[in-house]
This record gives sequence, structure tokens and C-alpha cells, in this order.
Amino acid sequence: MRYAIYFSPAPDSLLTRDASRWLGRDAFTGNLLGSPDTLAMPVEQWHALVAEPRRYGFHATLKAPFELRQGRTETELVDAFAAFAASATPFEVPRMVIGQLGPFFALVPHTLHPPLQTFAASVVEAFEPFRAPLSDEDVARRRPERLTEEQRANLARWGYPYVMEEFRFHMTLTGPVDDKVAPQVHDEIRRRLSDHEDAPLAVDGLALFIERSRGEPFTVHHWQPLGVPQDNRKLLP
Repeated sequence: MRYAIYFSPAPDSLLTRDASRWLGRDAFTGNLLGSPDTLAMPVEQWHALVAEPRRYGFHATLKAPFELRQGRTETELVDAFAAFAASATPFEVPRMVIGQLGPFFALVPHTLHPPLQTFAASVVEAFEPFRAPLSDEDVARRRPERLTEEQRANLARWGYPYVMEEFRFHMTLTGPVDDKVAPQVHDEIRRRLSDHEDAPLAVDGLALFIERSRGEPFTVHHWQPLGVPQDNRKLLP
């Protein structure tokens, strides 16, 4: 069983609805939604494009998936998650765009946003006491020989290469896309998520995701708005 701390919009937000519809799965309910209507590409092509991000659910990684450290419990993690979310201040990313990170398409900030970088680093640090050390197999999966020196140091220290100075906020929308069809895929995503491109993103909630066994789909274990006192908190579900 693994846990992850992700940014996710609220379960009833327009962005959650539109992105889940594109991916064909709702991470809050675990329900499969089927292919979107009026696709401008073969359904088989769409299935291949979204297979990987669909398993993880629509999100932005803050604390990458981890197993619980020996001696820590899920109850302790949920309590720490609730306390952290209650103490955090909501903020806004001024402008989001649909861009590419290597061969992947994602919803990303137009420019680096320092408050977002600071917030992400605080999540990594706050939940590090709950993370079990990576196994040799997990380290090997990250292909450390292909990482930079700083990324390898992050992998050893934090269990994930792309944190701190290496962190780039992204909400993944596809798996790898061949260059030949990238313009077509870009157009299709923009058509689906037009309300969210060149628009601000409210970072106003936090999600605790769970993968009950390796390879299963990730689902939202709890979601909580930021900055709501613990006495008034409402953990979802």
C-alpha cells in the first residue's frame, strides 16, 4: 500500500470534472467514465494516450507515492494531513497553460511561481517522517544513471528526484505523445479544457491519495480545503 500527497481541485470543481472526463476516470469515486464524446481521434489512440495518467488520477504531485515508515500508522498520517491542510494558506497561480514536459502534455503554470515552489517544498518536508526508505528496486525504477547530480541527491534524500529546485508543477494529461501527432493531441486537449487555459488556478485544497496495492489505480483517500481550522474541517470522503 502506498500513499501520496497531491494537489487536486475540489471534487465538485469544473476542472476536476473536465479533466476527469478527458482521462476517463474520476479519482474521487474511482468510477470509469468511458471515452469522451466527439473525439477527433480513434478511441484506441485516446486509450493509449491516457492509460498512465488515468491510473494515477488527475493531480499534481507534491509528495510522491510512498510506503509508510515502520512504526507509523495511517491514522497518524491522516491526522498530520488534516493539520497541515488546516495550517496552509490558499493562493492562486496567475495563469495556467496546456504545455509539454518532454513527450507528455500537462496543465502547467505559464511561468515559475515562487509561492507554488515554496508550498510544494513544505509538503515534501512535512510528510518525510512518514516515508519508508525506497527499496533497491524502487531506486532502480528511477534510472538514477539518467538523472542529474542534484536529482540523484533528491532521490536519496527525499525519495523522489523532482523536488525542491527541480520541482515543476504539472497536472498530467497524457502519456508519451509521438511528435507526429502532438499538434492533433494538443488541439484535442485544448478543446476539452479551454475554460482552464490562460486562466488562474486556485491552490485551495490538498488530497491524500492511496494505492492499495502496487499497480492498482490511485484514489482519493481524503481531500481537505486549505486554511480551514481543524475544528471546522471536513475531510472528503
